[in-house]
Amino acid sequence: MTNTKDHHGLFVIAGALLIQLSLGAIYAWSVFAKPLQELGWTTAQTQWPFTVGLVTFAVVMVFAGRKLHAFGPRRLTIAGGVLLGAGYFLAGVTGGDSFWPILIGVGLLGGAGIGLGYVVPIAVGMQWFPDKKGLITGVAVAGFGLGAMIWVKLAGTWGGLITDLGLGPTFMIYGGIFLLLVMLGSVWMRFPASFVPPHPDHKVGKLDFRSDEMLRTPQYWSIFATFAIGATAGLMCIGLMKQFPSQALVSGGMSTTLADAAAGTAMVVFAIFNAIGRIGWGRISDMIGHAVSCDHRGRKTALMAMAASQGVFVVLFPYFAGSEYLLYLFAALIGFNFGGNFALFPAITTDTFGHKFFGQNYGYVFLAYGLGGTVGPMLGGYLGDMNNFLLAFIITGVMSLVAAGIISTVRIPIKPGTDEAGSVAEARAATANATVSD
Repeated sequence: MTNTKDHHGLFVIAGALLIQLSLGAIYAWSVFAKPLQELGWTTAQTQWPFTVGLVTFAVVMVFAGRKLHAFGPRRLTIAGGVLLGAGYFLAGVTGGDSFWPILIGVGLLGGAGIGLGYVVPIAVGMQWFPDKKGLITGVAVAGFGLGAMIWVKLAGTWGGLITDLGLGPTFMIYGGIFLLLVMLGSVWMRFPASFVPPHPDHKVGKLDFRSDEMLRTPQYWSIFATFAIGATAGLMCIGLMKQFPSQALVSGGMSTTLADAAAGTAMVVFAIFNAIGRIGWGRISDMIGHAVSCDHRGRKTALMAMAASQGVFVVLFPYFAGSEYLLYLFAALIGFNFGGNFALFPAITTDTFGHKFFGQNYGYVFLAYGLGGTVGPMLGGYLGDMNNFLLAFIITGVMSLVAAGIISTVRIPIKPGTDEAGSVAEARAATANATVSD
């Protein structure tokens, strides 16, 4: 790549981080849930905006992926920022404590805004740095995990926005900040000049799968199942990361005040390592792929290691959560692995089904996250209400071990009527040596 490309590529990364910092607002919902519960909301009501937001995020991302090239990355990003900002403003301007405005504003509008903007930095970044897909994808989405910590702390202990100003003004301030950051990041969201958008009339090679072709392959369903399990385990842990450790620490003899503080610290540790894991696992998968001269094999190996180790950590977590420093350790390990999902699954999607239709294809893969966003929090909440946290962690931990076996079966698919041996060799060469032509 030329120096000009390198220069703009760095701005693409900076823009991606600004955008994803704002989109990570969905993970900061917990900072609003407790005050709303104190105002009379039930526990179930506090979970509805979060769940609706996750599902809307995943569903709208399918639309965004299909319209990425028709609308252009910059317009799609701006549309996402406007919806996200407007949703939080709606929640705030109506008082910040009304169920339906918050459900519609934060859940539907906010989730839709995140869905429109999320895929753009990933797709654009991959085109600027095709030989470092794992690392660049990880960097592009690292802000999403880091943003959760920033928005939680700004509204809570760092900035005290909720305490000093109230819920309504905090929602409105966040809406303005999200809109501003996304607009600024959108300035650099464009594909390289050499990029040729896919067109329905263009001839498609045997390594590039359209969405309808991808959905008919067993590889898609294996990737989908693995992602759904990873999201279920991670989002369940997020939902219980404050409540369960607090109880475990108190049972171990710690005062309630200190236990709540330690559980809050564990959430911060989780968020930090969630962001680090997105970069770390992306880089690890690139290194393995370069070592074996096959990006696809590197990605699959990394996913197997991540899912298997996550299964072990999640199963062991309830046994160690009652010890403060072991709590921090396991929060870091689980957060690091959970973050890796968002670097590895975009990369294995393009490694498996080609570059040309990545935007729309990853939207369908990301539906797995929406499924996990429904099952994980509900599973944790239901079993938590039964005071059976242990079973919740065992179920999702064992599921993660199963996911490691599922992803191990994924191979590069071959379209009917093509030479299998030649196509596999070509696919491996393409994923190992992909470059952007001048």
